[in-house]
Amino acid sequence: MSTVELEKAPAAVLGLGIIGSRAYGRLRDAGWGVKAWNRTPKGLPGEVSSALEAIEGARWISIYLKDSPAARATVEAIVPGLKPGMVVLNHSTLDVETTRWIAAQVAATGADFLDVPFTGSKVASENGQLVYYTSGDPALLAEVEPYLRVTAKDLIPCGEVGAATIVKLATNLISACTVQALAEALAVATAHGISAENFIGAVSKNACASVLSGMKLPTMAGGDFDTHFSLGNMEKDSRYVRALAAEAGLETPAIDAVSARMSALCADGLADLDYSALAKAYQ
Repeated sequence: MSTVELEKAPAAVLGLGIIGSRAYGRLRDAGWGVKAWNRTPKGLPGEVSSALEAIEGARWISIYLKDSPAARATVEAIVPGLKPGMVVLNHSTLDVETTRWIAAQVAATGADFLDVPFTGSKVASENGQLVYYTSGDPALLAEVEPYLRVTAKDLIPCGEVGAATIVKLATNLISACTVQALAEALAVATAHGISAENFIGAVSKNACASVLSGMKLPTMAGGDFDTHFSLGNMEKDSRYVRALAAEAGLETPAIDAVSARMSALCADGLADLDYSALAKAYQ
């Protein structure tokens, strides 16, 4: 599809949080015809007062919302305006039941639905470096790829609708447990006189080193919990993945423990900090 053809496919971004606002900015900067809406108005250029107004005339409708209740409410609001030729892409991390519910609601209008959650946080979204897990009709995914490439560096096909949501939840299980382990390890090492700098260096040369440890250990050591992905959102995702495990009859002691830890810290007022605030309990 040529650039000219792409410009004939207007878009809408619903949800202007950390990721949605930056995705919207990149689309605008790329010259895309796009409108946006947020539950709490942000006053951004091209922002409109209702989700229904935002989707009017759109080919691609991207949803970046906090959780399943917000996504359900927004889909209910836009259903009257959906029609054949429109494609709803959910980028929010939801429970699988809600993902499939949205797919059914959209299908009933004659519009299409794609399950496209992402990995990547604030910096990645600013730089168009998100990675989308994709599931749904392969032909439609091929058509939407140039639109997604405005905000992403890679697309990972996962299968039928719901599969991408499952993959996203499972990967977040790993991230949550890893950051809790990093927080505990840093606390143990520094409590026994090892400098944070030395410990971070040791981890960087160890088999346990990862992109995530390289990102989070230095900020945790410095007490920097500027939000890239919030503790509240990770706690929410931990509940969704635990529900998946329970449905399959699986025991998940690691994420069960980390989920309880995150819930307690959220109750203590840390929900809006980065999820690396798991380390804050030790400081």
